[in-house]
Amino acid sequence: MSEPLILGIESSCDETGVGIVRGNELLANEVASSVEQHVRFGGVVPEVASRAHLEAMVPALERALATADVDLSELDGIAVTAGPGLMGALVVGLASAKALAAYTNKPLYGLNHLAGHVAVDLLDHGSLPTPAGALLVSGGHTELLVVNDIATDIVQVGGTIDDAAGEAYDKVARVLGLPYPGGPVIDKAAQLGDPKAIRFPRGLTTRKDLEKHRFDYSFSGLKTAVSRWVETRERDGLDVPLNDVAASFQEAACDVLTAKAVDLCEHHGLTHFLIGGGVAANSRLRGLLEERMAAAGVELRRPRPGLCTDNGAMIAVLGSEVVKKGGKPSSMDIGANSGLPISTILV
Repeated sequence: MSEPLILGIESSCDETGVGIVRGNELLANEVASSVEQHVRFGGVVPEVASRAHLEAMVPALERALATADVDLSELDGIAVTAGPGLMGALVVGLASAKALAAYTNKPLYGLNHLAGHVAVDLLDHGSLPTPAGALLVSGGHTELLVVNDIATDIVQVGGTIDDAAGEAYDKVARVLGLPYPGGPVIDKAAQLGDPKAIRFPRGLTTRKDLEKHRFDYSFSGLKTAVSRWVETRERDGLDVPLNDVAASFQEAACDVLTAKAVDLCEHHGLTHFLIGGGVAANSRLRGLLEERMAAAGVELRRPRPGLCTDNGAMIAVLGSEVVKKGGKPSSMDIGANSGLPISTILV
């Protein structure tokens, strides 16, 4: 059987993505971001995101088909994010995919956005030895996973009990007067600061916490600690060393993220680990994870930063894996599910 030619559509948040793959080969990856429209609000506005998807979908599709030099009639299937994500944004992508499937008479595959962030690594590094561990860390999700089969069996072992890491980055950026989104700007500032300047708390790492939340995360306390530290400095009329605060915050977040990831591998006897999601592009997280996984004898796989953020290629390659595993096409009646769990890969 030849490798399936799959078109993927992603619209779960503020990026309109259309990707085309043949098997694990990336042919096109067009992304139109509406992030600039959300900057003045300090976060994503669902209605604004939905309207931006409506405007960007057809141009992104046309660019992807032209780049891949592919005609719609050649496709073996159309994959689309069915959840989780913003409801209105998901509906735009689903409606677009259904229209294409109906027009071309091609099978439709409604897929899990989070699983897409795991599968995107295949475009850089090929087939994933399983079982493998994975850390999914993005704006709204921070989860530790065991991947038994990338197309059929992903198990969430731990996750955040409050703020996700990406949300903490955004909130700390706001406290420091930095623009949205917070991840890139804090990462940049942190490279100019001292990560040991301030000892911020590491959430859920005490012996008592680990008994119940060994593989879970909490960033609410860290975010609050940074806010209070800054407020105290300002109240006392002292300058706020922005770069040092950014570096110290980032070190605390990445310390916990990587320590629990290594613990997951050791506990489950895993020798391969991958990272995905927008925060996976963070330089300190990538560097510290590489260092600690190497020390633990675990092979680390990191997709290129450009594939860490939301994109259609990750949905296309996940669709390719589902097709190769004989996954049943989705019904044209499927709806968007803003809370779709990682365990449901194909809707």
